[in-house]
Amino acid sequence: MVPFKVVIPARYASARLPAKPLLDIGGRPMIQWVIEAALQSGADEVLVATDDARIAAVAIDPRSGQSIAAMTGSEHLSGTDRIAEVARQRGWSRRTIVVNVQGDEPLLPPVLVGQVAALLEQHADAAIATLSTPVNSLHEFLDPNVVKVVTSREGTALYFSRAPIPWNRDGAPQGLSSQVNFTGAQRHLGIYAYRVEALEQVTALLPGELELTEKLEQLRALQAGMKLVVAVASAMPPAGVDTESDLIRVRAVLGVS
Repeated sequence: MVPFKVVIPARYASARLPAKPLLDIGGRPMIQWVIEAALQSGADEVLVATDDARIAAVAIDPRSGQSIAAMTGSEHLSGTDRIAEVARQRGWSRRTIVVNVQGDEPLLPPVLVGQVAALLEQHADAAIATLSTPVNSLHEFLDPNVVKVVTSREGTALYFSRAPIPWNRDGAPQGLSSQVNFTGAQRHLGIYAYRVEALEQVTALLPGELELTEKLEQLRALQAGMKLVVAVASAMPPAGVDTESDLIRVRAVLGVS
């Protein structure tokens, strides 16, 4: 198995769902479910990167009962920045592979964490690896909250967008609302594997106009000429928790209250 680390960036503030990492799911905070999924991935080490003492207090490895919180500064604008600080704190080598696992995905299949790490290991010239799944409905294709990705035949990312891409011109003779074809469209999943040297590079860059326009952080790396490789996820991950209704859905899936 490819050696890799997992870092779960977690912050207390959330515009739509405050204190999200601490929300109760079956008597445990949501972040604990994410930790347990990450621990099943085969990672050498799992850490929670946070600047909040309340989150740090519940970031526990259930196998040892020990804290796995890595305290970071409060100035970070993204989870990637927070992960880069952890890599510096720990003195990880520039070729160490680090997987960014989102702290609001308690149903994340652990196999995907190992898959994205292995994908990066297989591409020595790539800076970042990530995953996608097929778009399954026209609603999903047109939804700006669903990020789409298009790639080369070799799996190199060409572009990420909230817009419906690739756009089938002949499938929409009367414009956007008349589109009927989404064949080949891929939904981007928010899981990334980086080498530490790529983390250092991307966090040293200022946001470019594409990132600022689309509000998609991965476009900073893409516009800077960094190579991102994409593979189809080996398991279908359920959606994460962004709203109260998402939380209710996750509790139902897990059979807890």
